Amino acid sequence: MTTQEAVTHLTKELQNDPSYRIGWQSNIAMAFYDNAYQYKKKKNKKYLSMVDIHTIANDAANSFLNLLCADKKEGQ
Repeated sequence: MTTQEAVTHLTKELQNDPSYRIGWQSNIAMAFYDNAYQYKKKKNKKYLSMVDIHTIANDAANSFLNLLCADKKEGQ
């Protein structure tokens, strides 16, 4: 299977299966939420600037991709 075929298959599944889509949406949202929480705590901030949000968004995207690509043992 080529990368293009895999992406096409994935996007069709996301379009056709609402439960599958909400799972992806929830994981992406939680990556952002968790990274925002950690960033605010680490930087001791109550409010976030647009620069902060940009940094958090990039960190969250990276975290999400790391979780998605992590080696998983069978049964996990």
